[in-house]
Amino acid sequence: MPKRFTEAPGLAKQVAEGSLAPVEQRLPEHPYVVPHNWARRGKYGGNLRLIIDDTASGAMKEWMYGHSPLRWLNDAIDVGPGLAESWETNEDHTVWTLRFRKGLRWSDGQPCTTDDVMFWWKDMVLDERHPDVAPAELRSARGTLAKVSAPDELTLVIEFDTAAPLTAAYLANWVKAGNGPTWIAPKHYLRRFHPAYTQGLGEKWADAFEAKRNYGTNTECPTMTGWRLATYHEGRSMVWERNPYYWCVSPQGDQLPYLDTLTVLAVQDPEVAKLKVQNGEVDYAHGTFMGISLADVSGLKQATERSKLDVLLWDSGSGCGSLFFFNLNYRDPNIRKLLNQPKFRQALSHAVDRDEVQKTVFFNTGYKTTGTYSFKASDCLADDTGRAAFEGWRDSFVAFDTKKAMALLDEIGVVDRDGDGFRELPDGGRFRLRLDQSAETEPDGDRMANLLQKYWRAIGLDVLRNPVPPAQWAIKWQAGELMTYTAWLNPAMPVHEVLVSPELMVPVGNSLSAAFWAPLYANYHMIRNTPQEAAVRDVDPYERNPPSMKPPEDDPVARMWSLYDRARVETNALKRYQLVWEIIKIHIAEGPFYMGVVGNFPVVELAHQELRNVPSRDNLRLNGLICPWQHPTPAAYDPEAFFWNNPKEHA
Repeated sequence: MPKRFTEAPGLAKQVAEGSLAPVEQRLPEHPYVVPHNWARRGKYGGNLRLIIDDTASGAMKEWMYGHSPLRWLNDAIDVGPGLAESWETNEDHTVWTLRFRKGLRWSDGQPCTTDDVMFWWKDMVLDERHPDVAPAELRSARGTLAKVSAPDELTLVIEFDTAAPLTAAYLANWVKAGNGPTWIAPKHYLRRFHPAYTQGLGEKWADAFEAKRNYGTNTECPTMTGWRLATYHEGRSMVWERNPYYWCVSPQGDQLPYLDTLTVLAVQDPEVAKLKVQNGEVDYAHGTFMGISLADVSGLKQATERSKLDVLLWDSGSGCGSLFFFNLNYRDPNIRKLLNQPKFRQALSHAVDRDEVQKTVFFNTGYKTTGTYSFKASDCLADDTGRAAFEGWRDSFVAFDTKKAMALLDEIGVVDRDGDGFRELPDGGRFRLRLDQSAETEPDGDRMANLLQKYWRAIGLDVLRNPVPPAQWAIKWQAGELMTYTAWLNPAMPVHEVLVSPELMVPVGNSLSAAFWAPLYANYHMIRNTPQEAAVRDVDPYERNPPSMKPPEDDPVARMWSLYDRARVETNALKRYQLVWEIIKIHIAEGPFYMGVVGNFPVVELAHQELRNVPSRDNLRLNGLICPWQHPTPAAYDPEAFFWNNPKEHA
């Protein structure tokens, strides 16, 4: 811990004028110290020019890890301190105790304590009038809500009725109060917009409350992030300025961030955005947020003299590349029966020419895969058994073999009965395979969808592409109205270990269930053993709110759930991994439940040549794990420590 602290010159001037407290009084007693071995002492000052697709998107929040109780370190191998400087659990992992840093302050200078966590828990999650719900990590393996309490302003206690060994990892996952669960909110500011504290707010108070608490659009909302929103022009631009109360420092004691401001321009057209990048109008770009992919690398390198940008290629850590899966809870019963046939899904996997995809979409990077979780998960890295399990899964249906694909379809009765060149359903009904995808799919996703259409037409299937407006996607998917999820460029799942983000491996309920291969099963898992399960028992599964369905007892999902429920409460890591490996065996025997094409492809990062403390691939523990959501990127690499070598030239 540094013995002395320094601050930005602009803040020092305010201190001298008496308008701001000294830095020692603005920092907590034990601030977070940036731990990265590539980070060196920086210089204060300058502006960083950024570009995103929309001011209302969550992209900027992925720059800021400031609200998280704990945080990922070393490409999510380790969990480190965040707002909480220490944590512990009892012997059976049913009670977790977090001790928050003494002296934390919101960006307006008001104290930040566990009372702000309890405000979120009591007045947002537990208050049925508010739309926030309890995150999955605060439900036990039985589905029971945890008990959350704050004995004092620095101590938070979470109690479960079963073992909850992964709680610390859940607390590091996602950007809290960003694109992940809220976890903490400024009570002193928001209480005036909540009916528990203020009368006369009207029936639509919750809408106003949500707008007020969004620190990404409301300049008045206090935040715990390195920069606070200074100006906001909806759909056009925003400026973030240094938070004088940010609770993180360099190893030398410099209060971060080094950069004065972030100027953010919103450009919806990705081609216009790329032109701005090439013309030197941008200082840093996270390619995933801007649709910048490997296909753009050659043009970016040719424009280096104008752009002054270095092209960095970090490992994605992906187990899939472009992700595809069927909705196994599709509403049409005849088609649903077919989609649930393992041999049908195996046929389609064998029909994909992954060599061609690897060359044309991923430029001969990565490795061919049936589609798995990230090989960088600790379940895979644990020992030779873990590696063998993942390799067997990776290779299970990866071979390109159109004869085998057509033979599998013939075997299950999906044949051309009327001579029109397309295969029908086993009962003779017409079958059109619809490739549903977001209407805003990035170019690589479009290329992938075109290839899938080509491959599956080649084995006799009538294949139609169907763009869906993004705003309608979640509702239609959960209602069983969409047949497939196509061309999702899945950067990296999971982080740390599979059970931290299990949704692709096992359909379990949470806020993401709208995105995975058995959404009604996932929603049912969420209400198991709760009063809601009994309340909807006599309601048609597709008419429930949200739609939910119990899998048959002999369904592979039911067997996955049994293993998953045991794994969630297993406190011995190796035994927990072994249960995950048993789930993998089901994926190999009865899958694929989702398909990938190329794993661990590189992700493009662009950084100005004069910007410092930006890590290279070799700096990163696993050469990168670039999931912008669960392992928030670039937040996990502390961009608050970025600095200009010559700040005055970037004012």
